[in-house]
Amino acid sequence: MINAVALNVKVHPTALIEAGVEIGSRTAIWNNVHIRAGAKIGSDCIIGEKSYIAYGVRVGSFVKINAFVYICAGVTIEDFVMVSAGTVFTNDKFPRAFSPDMKTLAVSFPTEETLPTLVKKGATIGANVTVGSGLQIGEFAMIGMGSVVTETVPAFYLVYGNPARHRGYVCRCGFVLKKLSCQRCGRSYRQKNGQITKRKR
Repeated sequence: MINAVALNVKVHPTALIEAGVEIGSRTAIWNNVHIRAGAKIGSDCIIGEKSYIAYGVRVGSFVKINAFVYICAGVTIEDFVMVSAGTVFTNDKFPRAFSPDMKTLAVSFPTEETLPTLVKKGATIGANVTVGSGLQIGEFAMIGMGSVVTETVPAFYLVYGNPARHRGYVCRCGFVLKKLSCQRCGRSYRQKNGQITKRKR
């Protein structure tokens, strides 16, 4: 069990934090959150009510996880990511409830068939998004609400729909780019071989 006082962590009395969980300073865990053994949460995060974080999940610092989010084993979330309400991650492309011999239930812990998913720094995942297994969401990418993500999303891409498709590009600050320039903050970008990178000032 974490020492919430020493770490200046705020944990709601109804939250269930299992043994071996690491939580960084100034992180807030709200009501009915469940964090499984071996998970690691960085500093200055918010974990919204009724969210679930599975065994061994890694969450960076300055991450916002809204309410009713399901983060399964095999997921790594880097710093400055937003995961909006109702988002669901998956980690098995061909799941069954039963064992191959059909004599028992399938195990719930990670196996060799558990596929990793990586959400890179600064990305935003909109409300009610489903993220497929074995994918990567690039730095500062943005996934529109209600999307079903079935393919890796490159950095700075805006995608949405079912399945999610490329619809444009977003700035580091979150605005949609026009001609690879941001009308809000003035940043400009360049494109090469389908990849977007920020121009140096």
